[in-house]
Amino acid sequence: MDLQISIFLLFVIFTAGHSLSCYECTGLTGSCADQKLKRCPGGSSKCLSLTAVSQGQISVKVKTKDCDVDCHSGSMNFGISKVSSSCCNTDQCNVHDAPDPPNTPNGKKCFYCDDKSCSNTVNCSWTEDRCITATGAIGDQVLVVKGCASKSICDATSFIPNVEGISCCEGNLCNGSQSVTQSVLFLCFSLLSYFLMH
Repeated sequence: MDLQISIFLLFVIFTAGHSLSCYECTGLTGSCADQKLKRCPGGSSKCLSLTAVSQGQISVKVKTKDCDVDCHSGSMNFGISKVSSSCCNTDQCNVHDAPDPPNTPNGKKCFYCDDKSCSNTVNCSWTEDRCITATGAIGDQVLVVKGCASKSICDATSFIPNVEGISCCEGNLCNGSQSVTQSVLFLCFSLLSYFLMH
């Protein structure tokens, strides 16, 4: 019996000190070529790889990798920007970049907002099986972001700083078409920052 307890304690000592190691990088030019291996801080249980693409007048692709507490694989499409994320939970498992956000429509449609209205429609793709609506405020201005999202992303967005409400729904165009006149860039930045930093 003492031998079993000793082996158990030895196992606990050796495994308690082990923390996850993930690759870390931020590529603002569409590449994450300069990645470094990083020992994750306590509490991090997953490695994240994320690709974000803006689709406005200026096209920008950002790739990032890091440790994360509770990330989820999936994608989002806000009409003016797309994000795909891959999460894993073994050492150095995020060596590969997250795939570029897909362009092949899956038959689902949602409303999205630009700086004039939220009556635009976007074709969802890949695992984007929900319509998402997020609201936030800057002073007395209410900002709205709408688009497509994977169920796993909707389940992960219970708390995002600077965002007051997030809701997801099933069904084509279920996220409404109310118009807005405020810029949605701040809210898109808050959502993207959440996925880049958490």
